[in-house]
Parts: sequence; structure tokens; C-alpha cells
Amino acid sequence: MEKLKIGIIGCGNIAEVHINAYKSVPAKATVTAVCDIDEDKAKVFAEKHGVERYYTDFNEMLAKEKLDGVSVCTWHNIHRDATVAALNAGVNVLCEKPMAMNAAEAQEMLDLSKQKDKVLQLGFVRRFSNTSRLIKKYIDNGNMGDIYYAKVSYLRRNGCPGGWFGDKKYAGGGPLIDLAVHFLDEIRFVTNNPNPISAYGYTFDNLGYNRASGGQSWVASSSKFADFTYDVEDLAGGVIKFDNGLTLFIESSFNLNIKQDYGNVEIFGTKGGLRKEPKLEFFTEQNGVFVDTMPIAQDDSRMFYEELEHFVDCINGDKQCICTGEDGLAVMKMIDAVYESARTGKLVEIK
Repeated sequence: MEKLKIGIIGCGNIAEVHINAYKSVPAKATVTAVCDIDEDKAKVFAEKHGVERYYTDFNEMLAKEKLDGVSVCTWHNIHRDATVAALNAGVNVLCEKPMAMNAAEAQEMLDLSKQKDKVLQLGFVRRFSNTSRLIKKYIDNGNMGDIYYAKVSYLRRNGCPGGWFGDKKYAGGGPLIDLAVHFLDEIRFVTNNPNPISAYGYTFDNLGYNRASGGQSWVASSSKFADFTYDVEDLAGGVIKFDNGLTLFIESSFNLNIKQDYGNVEIFGTKGGLRKEPKLEFFTEQNGVFVDTMPIAQDDSRMFYEELEHFVDCINGDKQCICTGEDGLAVMKMIDAVYESARTGKLVEIK
């Protein structure tokens, strides 16, 4: 079997992760072209990774290159356009999270992928973590009973990467669409993809620009093609109900007056519960006493590599995609509903 020819659209920070993951499966795929609107960035990226050709227009790249797949690693507002262009060119797509700027764009992408019969995989990398797989296995085996409540926190004290991440025009929003998106999908994944039916949400923008990027260890790659503002929320949260009876409470911040960054996932069922941090622990009640049933600690260091290899295997028909356009659309519906509820102050039904 010939190696798949892969293109990368967008040469920022996440593209480094993608190309290194493709390099880890050299017998299956090779990156033959990259694209970025900043020619200097595209050139430097191509030279660094030994890619023969680089472009500043993804439409030109798709027309000139015979690609089997592309990774879309752009600003959020380009996800739909780049994905649609690739699918129309007959190319399979791995689109980074979030799927799009809203559910309407996501629906368009999903419909086109089905029409063209091409893989549309979403960058929900936590589906490839050993920790999430173990949680899912534990739930699937019935160890926790009926799952009815989950809590997710991903809070940064001052942790917006800056640049386009803080500009709603390019990012679509703040920590909800950029950070919480991972956990909205992870909860669906480990509980067998229930459908969201309603959401009540809230957002705050009380701290703003001066706290935007003071605490991050990395910053967004800059671009000479945009003058970014800062107008996204500092903190977002909400309560989401699903058709299987699960209720999810989620909160996420770029900027919040807490002592230090904090993140955790907790899930509760009729037979037991779990929490992920500071270590993965499962709890079951036996004779009135909670028993820690913690398995061997899990190594999640290779989840990005497994995600990209999965995409390659799906293109080759060796595997069925486990993070589909349908999954991306479900998450976008939740994000839209939380933002709409925050705007109106009312519960929003999700259809």
C-alpha cells in the first residue's frame, strides 16, 4: 500500500503536534505540503520539517497537490472554509476542535462529508487517552451503575494565549469554545455519546484584557494579517441535560481570581463515582464504606500520536472513526446553547 499524502493547513502551535504525529507513522503517511497565510511562517515550518512544498492559499494547495488527507489547524473561523474546500477536492479531513464557529457551520461540514463519502474526523484528542478509555471501560462494564451526574472544571487564573484566541471574530468565543470543548466531548465519549437536550449557561467578562495572557507558558502564533482585539468571556459555565438522564455541570475560565490553575472531571453513578485529578480514582460503596478501586496509573503521553494514526487508518479503511462529524456537531450544539442561554438568561432547548 502506498503511503498517504497529507497536507497541513495552518502552521501554528498545534500543527507542530500534527506533523510530529504523522512522522511517527512513516510507513503509512507523509506530509507533502503545508499552508499558512503567513508565507514566512509556512516556509520556516516546511524547512524545519523537511516538507517539499508550501503555500499561502489552501485552495491552491488542494488544486495542485494530490492529497489523501489534510489536518486543519487554523484559527477557528477558518475551520469550516478549509474543511469544505478539502472535501470538495475529494480530500479526507481531520479538523481541530472546535469543529466550527457554530452548529450551522458544523452541520454544513457534516452533510458535505457524507455527500462526498470522505472521512471527517474531529480533533477530540481525549478520546485517545488511556485515562478516558479506562473510564469508559469501567462505565461500560457496569461498575458505576446508571450515570446521572458529572462535574467538569477547567479554570485558569490568567491563561488566555492571547492573539486570535481573545478575539471573538476569529475564535468564536473564549474558554467555553476553546477549553471546555474538550470536556464536553469527553463526557459524551465515556457515557456512550448521549444527545444533549437542554442547557442553561452564564458568561462573565469582568477581568478582561489586562489578565489575558499573563500566565500561559505559550502564546498564540502571531500574524501580520490581523489586528486582534480582546472581547471574549473570562469565565463560562452551565448545566447541560442529556437524553439518557445525565446532567452535566461545566465551568471554564481564561481569567479568574483563584490561587492557581485547576482542572478536574468527576462522574457519579448509582454504584460508584470517579474523579480524574490529582490521580484517577474510582469509588464504590461496600457495607457503607467507600472503597478506592484505583487501577494502575495511566500514561496519556501518546494520545496525539494515536489520534493522527487513527485518522490515517480511517482513510485506509482499516478503522471506523471514533470522533465523527456527528460528535463535533453535538458539541457545537451544546456550545451554541450555553452562549445563547447566557445572552438571554433563559434555558435553551437543543434540537
